[in-house]
Amino acid sequence: MNTARSDDRVLLVGCGILRREILHLIEKNHWPLDTMFLDSSLHCDLKRLENRLHSALSRTRDRNTIVFYGTCHPLMDQMLEAARTFRTVGQNCAEMLLGKARFTEELGNGAFFLLEDWARRWEQITFKTFGTTKVEVIREIYRGDRKYMLCLKTPCSASFETEAARVSDLTGLPLRWLSVTLGHLEMVLRVALERKLEAMS
Repeated sequence: MNTARSDDRVLLVGCGILRREILHLIEKNHWPLDTMFLDSSLHCDLKRLENRLHSALSRTRDRNTIVFYGTCHPLMDQMLEAARTFRTVGQNCAEMLLGKARFTEELGNGAFFLLEDWARRWEQITFKTFGTTKVEVIREIYRGDRKYMLCLKTPCSASFETEAARVSDLTGLPLRWLSVTLGHLEMVLRVALERKLEAMS
């Protein structure tokens, strides 16, 4: 979390999956925005997600906050309403990166979206989530309704081709790559920040 703060600064609390991208946009736009990022694998354990988010918002209740999450928990909006805050608009981080139209198109075509952070921790997260290390079981799960693994590479991404190839091998889903700009993400963050600043004024 950034150390600088004042009454006119907003605190963004949320998923760390796009940490580098968000920090880049904050610096680029000189936004009055501090950050607190949570583990990007929390969406795989709804109870942990609820507890960690509740704890973070409770500890920062004296701050003006916005939340960077999609509908990663079925009670997300109710939790945020109780904490007197709100989240960025979008179903998940992939939609926030791609925009709703492209996200819906790829999802309808059978895409499973893969970002760098998940690719680097795939086995750890997947084995824990499904309680098995049996590749055939994992493949059956992912190939049930998904047709390909769509790797989203942003201008802030490091190389993760090796890790993505391993994920493809484990899931049995062929890899496709898509380079995305930060334009949609920037708009999502800007709208949330401007809404908060307007409420504060």
